[in-house]
Amino acid sequence: MLTLHIADALLTGDGPLRPGPHAVLVDGGTVRALGPYGELAAAHPGARERRWPGLLAPGLWHTSAGSLLEAAYHPDPREADALGTEPLTGAALAALELGDTGWGGSARRGIQRLLAHGCTVVSGPFTRAPVRTALARSGLRVRTVPPDAPGILFAGALGAGSPADFAVFTGPAVPLTAEDLAEGPAVDPARLARDAECAATVLAGRLVHRRR
Repeated sequence: MLTLHIADALLTGDGPLRPGPHAVLVDGGTVRALGPYGELAAAHPGARERRWPGLLAPGLWHTSAGSLLEAAYHPDPREADALGTEPLTGAALAALELGDTGWGGSARRGIQRLLAHGCTVVSGPFTRAPVRTALARSGLRVRTVPPDAPGILFAGALGAGSPADFAVFTGPAVPLTAEDLAEGPAVDPARLARDAECAATVLAGRLVHRRR
């Protein structure tokens, strides 16, 4: 089924911000077309529509995900009274003496955190088998980090034929008009990860996160 993902603005990753209602037309796991919402809707009247507030942009690439998933324990909500809700590292992590089951559960919860921040690509190394299994089942794409890469990048450009991997960001830190970019030449993916809220994350055409 064709799906139109509609947002207040579009950033393809290889061009300027496109203000105004824009849409990405998804066919299965692939982007078929993108452009002004009115044009795509008229050309594909039978497409299902999903409307999102904010900026639709390529998903984020967390180049330090190895440490997030293999050097931190993400507590189960049922452990909140004893362990809290934030990831545990260092001595607190060592005291847990986790086995494969514990690492697998932690990795799944850590992956959900990444998806909830608009992440679609991660980099390791991932040396723990339960973490690799969780990643494989999640569908997150694993890539080698480019030389001198910052911690967070855009995962790639959106265009006809590209994988349907993207996220929608909202909040005061999110530029939605050309005037919003007057103080800088580009949208900063690190700022989106740090300051924005992620309304939705789509990976290979699947809605893998939706803000409640």
